Amino acid sequence: MIMRIFTLFILLFEIFHPIVAQELYIYSEPASNMPARAFGLKYSGKFLENKNTLKNEQRHGLELQFGHNKKWMTHVASTISDMYSPNVRWESFRIYSKYRLLSVDDVHKHFRAAAFGEFSSSINPVRFDELNLEGDQSGLRGGVILTQLVHKLAVSTTLSYIYSLQDRIKGIGHSHNYNAFNYSLSGGYLLYPRSYKSYNQTNFNIYLECLGSQAVDTKTAFLDLAPALQLIFTSNTKLNVGYRFQVAGNMNRMANNSFHISIERTFLNALRPPK
Repeated sequence: MIMRIFTLFILLFEIFHPIVAQELYIYSEPASNMPARAFGLKYSGKFLENKNTLKNEQRHGLELQFGHNKKWMTHVASTISDMYSPNVRWESFRIYSKYRLLSVDDVHKHFRAAAFGEFSSSINPVRFDELNLEGDQSGLRGGVILTQLVHKLAVSTTLSYIYSLQDRIKGIGHSHNYNAFNYSLSGGYLLYPRSYKSYNQTNFNIYLECLGSQAVDTKTAFLDLAPALQLIFTSNTKLNVGYRFQVAGNMNRMANNSFHISIERTFLNALRPPK
């Protein structure tokens, strides 16, 4: 069912806009990197209703992004939230690094392949089966990303393995998940402008992402859909809004749906070139 929805999404945009696409996804990373020697600053907010407590909860993150060169980039992030406490507090630190392995370029299209690794340290207790490193748990994650851009349409897939360190750090055993395979299939399309005249033109992009996880320890899983909208101002400032909801699964999660908002600014040539 999910593949049919995603295929329909692509076909609709090919019919109505048969023409240079976007791969700046909201819920996943593309295989392409940010420009070399660029510096990025990103705020992100996640808002949900905890289905166990029926409490409206929030998470806020601040992320620093570094484009070391055209093949290698790193993100360093920290989060605060009230998802595991009565009040908003600091909860986690995360570092993410991605290396582009392959680049095949052509006129109005390209293919990219990349590998990435991620580490997160969190003070939160383990309460749910879902594994993620956005602030909920301490862990390691590694995987590959494949991204194809053709004209205004970009499609990307991410395959990764996540390993929880939470109780190994704290020395407490539990019956929840330690290991999971995560995967995503993401599509993005540039709706406006129809033709570029200036870098100062505002871009309007639409996205649909399928996000899933298959636990190894408890044999539980989930599959989410996440439509999102994006505005890009003067080619360096992005405003993202998305809604993520579960379409299938049996995993014990904090919430089956959530809202996302983020603002991101990129500063070109902000880092010193290597000596």
